[in-house]
Amino acid sequence: MYSEFGISDKTLNLMRECESELKEIFTSIDKIEEINSLKVLNAFKKEKVEVAHFNGTTGYGYNDLGRDVIEKIYSDIFKCEDALVRTQFISGTHALTVALFSVLRPNDTLLSINGKPYDTLDEVIGITDNNSSLKSFGINYEQIDLVDNDFNYKEIEKRLKNSFVKLIEIQRSKGYSTRKSIDIDRVEKVINLIKKVSPETIVMIDNCYCEFVDTKEPTEVGADIVVGSLIKNLGGGIASNGAYIVGKKNLIKLASERLTVPGEGKEVGPTMGMNKQLLQGLFLSPSAVASSLKTAILASLMLEKIGIEVEPKYNEKRVDIVQNIIFKDKEKLIKYTQGIQAGSPIDSFVTPIPWDMPGYNDQVIMASGSFTQGSSIELSCDGPIREPYIAYMQGGLTYNYGKLGVMKAIENIIGE
Repeated sequence: MYSEFGISDKTLNLMRECESELKEIFTSIDKIEEINSLKVLNAFKKEKVEVAHFNGTTGYGYNDLGRDVIEKIYSDIFKCEDALVRTQFISGTHALTVALFSVLRPNDTLLSINGKPYDTLDEVIGITDNNSSLKSFGINYEQIDLVDNDFNYKEIEKRLKNSFVKLIEIQRSKGYSTRKSIDIDRVEKVINLIKKVSPETIVMIDNCYCEFVDTKEPTEVGADIVVGSLIKNLGGGIASNGAYIVGKKNLIKLASERLTVPGEGKEVGPTMGMNKQLLQGLFLSPSAVASSLKTAILASLMLEKIGIEVEPKYNEKRVDIVQNIIFKDKEKLIKYTQGIQAGSPIDSFVTPIPWDMPGYNDQVIMASGSFTQGSSIELSCDGPIREPYIAYMQGGLTYNYGKLGVMKAIENIIGE
């Protein structure tokens, strides 16, 4: 059956060799999955989820009991005051945009302390000119780069003492960069510094790809507002769209009124029959995240054994579900990505090619043979066509499906 799928004995034996080396690491992932499963189940139990909560609303969306319960569950899981979980968000970038515009006002300063944020925020912030950007509304943007993959604590403290910064943004996952992702311990350390020097500064975390990778979330270590996508970790491969914003009640109110209407906020927003998907996706998400981590770790070790540079290494602590594969070769980046597509359940016969993707300055190649378009918790792989030609692979709803996809992709670069 493996040969029918296009996998040679060489690749199959490499996988089995690597899998036997990873048993201890996989056991540690299972333990984290168990803790996060308990966290989710406790929240469902506390909020008394029932079949009636699967029902949705149309029109204005008044009195949507399921929607309200979902937001209470998110508050429980993140141990925070309030949550906004809506299918009206089209992406994580949209939720980040709503959060930024809800808090910042003309002459306020937005400071990123992990260097430049993800590419899709360039026009939101005004790094790339756009008449709808924060910059066009008179909002200032500054950034402080990381030093040796850690925050520049001295520079951050110096900047905060100089003049008031309204909001500090931290993007935990690496995006299309070569830096390491930012673990929860470093998030806690820098938040403690920020709050000591400037208690009124709002700390906002882009948590995309990071949920349930560890047992703590940023709101548990002092973040004021945290944002993520439902077609990534917390949607569990079931939610077909949406995003969340969680944190301080006053900030969630501002975000809700930016998303909907001032004076109505969270009280409106129809769920259109999506409540069951959001609940079931969240319920499955600890398992999906664990499978994604195992898929990434297996790929990391297999690729390292055939001489390809990877980050993180298979035995490094994981912060997110993203695996960097540093090909330093344009054609290998393209072929690996095409292999992931060929190992996917949907559109496996399609050959992805680089294209001018909206929101990006470079051409991007993307494999996403997924049930939900753009879903990153399902096995996917993408990368900008620029040196050093890095593929960013993530997802795997089950480990076995993820493993098959990885073998297919590796076969595509070594089976020439």
